[in-house]
Amino acid sequence: MRALSGTALSTCLLAATCLAAKLPTTNVHGAYVEARTADVYTGPCFANGEVGQTGKLAVMGWHVDKGSWEGVNLDGLSVMGVVRAHNTLGDFAETSYPVKAVIIVDEKANPEQQLALKALAQHMSGDLLTDVVNTVLQPIDFKLGDNSVHSMQAAMIAGNLAKVATRPLNEKDQICHNEGVYYPPLTNTDHAMAAYTTANSYEGKELGETWSYPEKRSAFVATFHYAN
Repeated sequence: MRALSGTALSTCLLAATCLAAKLPTTNVHGAYVEARTADVYTGPCFANGEVGQTGKLAVMGWHVDKGSWEGVNLDGLSVMGVVRAHNTLGDFAETSYPVKAVIIVDEKANPEQQLALKALAQHMSGDLLTDVVNTVLQPIDFKLGDNSVHSMQAAMIAGNLAKVATRPLNEKDQICHNEGVYYPPLTNTDHAMAAYTTANSYEGKELGETWSYPEKRSAFVATFHYAN
């Protein structure tokens, strides 16, 4: 076999370097859950009654099944966002901003992973997690019923600070019997399903308000994927 000349070898190395540079250093996928203080699965009459009155608060969370963010491995880690908006989140007629936010990072993460988890949450949520009043470390426990988002039974709990828990919607949850998904999720998702909220709470002081809003049709359970 004839050896490569110096020029040919340099060309091969350059091509390999360029190819590696194009490979995504960010490629994550996992599960997402959120709960608000206004119904997301509802009829227009109920939704119109809540606009401007409630729905300004939300807890959301991402659990990374596998992947990395800018080269930092995030397998099995979670991050949550808690927001207090000026107006009903998702209102079609009036902006929700300004929005204050707290980011809760999985305490299992090392310092590099903590920064990557925060960046993941801020990127996936658009501008909702831009004005962050505090970033805190908490033990985050995430569970899915039957290990599948399709069960629509999920729970993400950050110590005693924040909690989201859901169950599937059923026929008894219908009031008008013309309900549908009125608001989209607060983040980009691959596949999202509305769910019933069994827990939606926040006990921190940074947002000037604590809350507990269970027993509403105000949740989503979803999958997400992002690569760059």
